Amino acid sequence: MTPRSPLEPHRAATPLELFFDLVFVVAIAIAAGGLHHGVAEGHAAEAVVGYVMAFFGIWWAWMNFSWFASAYDTDDVPYRLAVLLQMTGALIFAAGLPAMAEGHFLVGVVGYVIMRLAMVGQWLRAAAGDPSHAQAARRYALGITVVQVAWVLYLWIPVAWQVPGFFFLVLCELSVPVWAERASPTPWHPGHMAERYGLFTIIVLGESILAATVAVQSALEGGAVLNEVLGVVVGGLLIVFSLWWLYFDRPMDDLLTSFRRVFVWAYGHLLVFASAAAVGAGLAVAVDQATHHAEIGRAMAGAAVAVPTAIYLVSLRMLHGWPAEGGTRFLGLVSAGLILLTPFTGQAVLLTGLLLAGLLAVKLVGGQGGSAAVSRQVSSGVQGPIQIGPWRRSVAAPGVSSRGP
Repeated sequence: MTPRSPLEPHRAATPLELFFDLVFVVAIAIAAGGLHHGVAEGHAAEAVVGYVMAFFGIWWAWMNFSWFASAYDTDDVPYRLAVLLQMTGALIFAAGLPAMAEGHFLVGVVGYVIMRLAMVGQWLRAAAGDPSHAQAARRYALGITVVQVAWVLYLWIPVAWQVPGFFFLVLCELSVPVWAERASPTPWHPGHMAERYGLFTIIVLGESILAATVAVQSALEGGAVLNEVLGVVVGGLLIVFSLWWLYFDRPMDDLLTSFRRVFVWAYGHLLVFASAAAVGAGLAVAVDQATHHAEIGRAMAGAAVAVPTAIYLVSLRMLHGWPAEGGTRFLGLVSAGLILLTPFTGQAVLLTGLLLAGLLAVKLVGGQGGSAAVSRQVSSGVQGPIQIGPWRRSVAAPGVSSRGP
């Protein structure tokens, strides 16, 4: 198993990567469905904790596979079989999500450990075939194995320790790549990773559309009239369309220019992904409340949409930034604050959608200079600095001067 070049031109997601993503469509739908029903039934706190725990497992398994594939996707038979094993583990994990919401972790942990141990085998292959990065690969294999042993032991801890124990193990999981990459950074591809994260963003936004559509369909089949859910439908469309536009307003690979920026960008996307999927659950809650099928009030149902939308905006501002031209630099943060006030108006979904559409309109008009510059750079085929690894010197594309991280 030899590494792929981080300077490889026209690198794109492979059919196997796209097939792998389909498994996570199922897992995200189950996690968001649990959040929807928990909030609608008046158990918001428990539902949010369960959703965060489930979504971390989904995101972390997807992210580890994606970064490894960016560096070592050899597409040979052993690699494909290992990925299929990871997909099997992901399906088992998804099947165990409803039980996890009730405090039963056996099936979920078994699926998760299968996913992660398959990843250990991949890293051991990389260590054997790539001497220049063997130390990092061995650290990955060792770190993942130790944490999986801890996950198995987690099944026997007292119920009172389950939540704090879970978040302790999350910190252990997050620490493994930081420790491993310090040895010898793996040669991931910036453009490929930007595309992979963009594809996952589309998946979670698609889940939001699906959740809202199913909720509206169920409401209409149950005897509701369109007038009861019209505000949610219009506002929901504006929200999802605006969230997509704001994310894809500019290329992302030029942001991966230093060790700190790479890890903040990669890890910070957990908030982007989780909040985007939670928006769909919130829209379903809003439909339930509008048609009198929820056990919560209008303000709580509005908050189920407004809070994840605001988190999405703040996270996006932190990770990607927005152009400063035309005074648009802090409009995202201001919009997030206004969105958090919409649950008190009685029309949270519609007003949230209108605020996002207004933000997007102002951003497009006031920030045209920055966006146009990026567009010209992309259309001319010029790329920004590309890194071989987070600690290495940046290497610019042909015809572009190099600059350090």
